[in-house]
Amino acid sequence: MSPSTSTSRLQIAGVVGFYMSAALVMVFVNKAVLNSSPTLPLTFLFIQLIIAIVLLHFSALLFPNKIELPNVWDLQKARQLFAVVSVNIVGLVFNTLCLRDVDASFFQIARGMVLPLTIIVSAINTRVLPSARILLAAIIVTCGFLVGVAPSSPSPASDSPRVAARALLFGFLSSLMIALHAVLIKSSLPHVSNSSIQLAYWTNAGSAAMLAPFVILSGEIGELAKLIQGVSLGQDDWKVFFAGSAVTGLFGFFICVAALISIKVTSPVTHMFSSAARSVLQTLLGVWLFGDIITIARGTSIMVILAGTLYFTWVKSLEVPAPAPSRRADPERDPEALREIGKKAGQQSGFAGDTGAGAGAGAGSTSGGSARRSEEK
Repeated sequence: MSPSTSTSRLQIAGVVGFYMSAALVMVFVNKAVLNSSPTLPLTFLFIQLIIAIVLLHFSALLFPNKIELPNVWDLQKARQLFAVVSVNIVGLVFNTLCLRDVDASFFQIARGMVLPLTIIVSAINTRVLPSARILLAAIIVTCGFLVGVAPSSPSPASDSPRVAARALLFGFLSSLMIALHAVLIKSSLPHVSNSSIQLAYWTNAGSAAMLAPFVILSGEIGELAKLIQGVSLGQDDWKVFFAGSAVTGLFGFFICVAALISIKVTSPVTHMFSSAARSVLQTLLGVWLFGDIITIARGTSIMVILAGTLYFTWVKSLEVPAPAPSRRADPERDPEALREIGKKAGQQSGFAGDTGAGAGAGAGSTSGGSARRSEEK
């Protein structure tokens, strides 16, 4: 084995390990915060977005020649990007509300329709019928979702059927927004000179601006004041909330960085297998940290969803065209392929993502999830 090959494998292992660790931290810290402060989901998300904006500014100061932030007062660009920003923040809100109402291990099931919905939305947008194998992958994932949400066993963290139905609705709407976001990203990049960093900044800044009025109108400011007043009473919920907000904001940004690197050093197949491994770890950690109950139906659902996703990734990897002879690149490492496959399929198994406050939770990820989604698409 040559030294260069050894270094390359170490880089891939490092990036995959870093990405998986950051995504897992996002999901479980988000869940811990939402468990301790269930009345502050929008405020929690807003703080994460602000942290992402601050870190982007800090990065621009450290690397002025590599990172150029946009002029957010450009009203013409703001109008051009309104659709993608709106879909992003709506998706993040539903993502956060879904994670609040379900177990951490069930979260990936509640959002299991990302892949089928992405295939449907993409087909409508491009007016191209997916291949039979792609449709088969969508059917497999949909079956896994239906097995997981069957009423034979409790799924969300609450035993209330009303909360269960609401959580599944949030998960479905979050999945739909991610699918729409995947399509809108492609049409939005030309408006920012194809700069993923600039689009990430617009997405975070625009999302924060849109979310701010709802934080006020929802009455969460009063709830936040009560949380802060608890300091004098010796209560510890405020520590979990603010520490969790800082950690998830920071790790969301780390996920964005990891996605940038992974585009260069990993393949779509590697990305998806790491996502599958992360989903299994997420399930096991959910049982250990939060006492999640893994029923036969839930375990089967997770495995079927992962199988369908991996099959989809394999099929898409076969469809990646070979590079031109003059282009010295590995088709498995083509950035466009990773943006398409990694984003469309990778989100459902975790995000963050992956989650942010559940994207992103990293998913989706949240603030960092917004940036990461911009990079991967």
